[in-house]
Amino acid sequence: MLIQPLIVVVMVAVLLTYALTRELTATQAETINIGTISETVLQHVLITFVVTALVVLVAVPLGILLTRNGYRRLAPIFIGIANIGQAAPAVGLLVLLFLLTSTTGFWIGVLPIAFYSLLPVLRNTMLGFQQVDPSYIDAARGQGMSSGGVLRRIEFPLAVPYILAGLRTSLVLAVGTATLSFLVGAGGLGVLIDTGYKLNQPLILVVGAVLAVALALLVDWLGALAEAYLGPKGLR
Repeated sequence: MLIQPLIVVVMVAVLLTYALTRELTATQAETINIGTISETVLQHVLITFVVTALVVLVAVPLGILLTRNGYRRLAPIFIGIANIGQAAPAVGLLVLLFLLTSTTGFWIGVLPIAFYSLLPVLRNTMLGFQQVDPSYIDAARGQGMSSGGVLRRIEFPLAVPYILAGLRTSLVLAVGTATLSFLVGAGGLGVLIDTGYKLNQPLILVVGAVLAVALALLVDWLGALAEAYLGPKGLR
């Protein structure tokens, strides 16, 4: 558990020490400074956080609903829609939303990425509820527990490890895809990568790319912590 964050810290420390202490050209100095780097990292984190919140708010309740009697027949429809979001290129979703709305900005970057990241949480939520042993549910109902009580106290806790595994995958997808959000004016570390590429500045390109990789590794580690410590104590 300690190796991954240690790698991230060392990677970022070495990168920033090298980039900020060497002699920079005027073009490089405009981009490689604490203010600009902090701003792009915060933008990237905010995009990832909002995407994750949207995915959880949509996928978890929908996944629960699609495992209830009377709604299971609708599951293939919603899984198919989520599959479209996962299969379509993320850049294509960004561009399509831009063309449909003729606007740019934060939400034009966030919504396609949320759609792209939806499938793992939706599918794992359904899987988590489907794997609950029916005998546990029958025993709870035999003790007089209501349907809501069974859902809250039996099914949901047993499904949490599956939900967290799907959320971990979605987080990593969101961090990686968020590098494309600069295309619609939403900011993020993609700004540094694009600037370095267009201006033929390898140092700026490397700073943006390494920070994006470091953030993805950090988010993956946080997901691993959640899987290890947020599930039911009896299942750890």
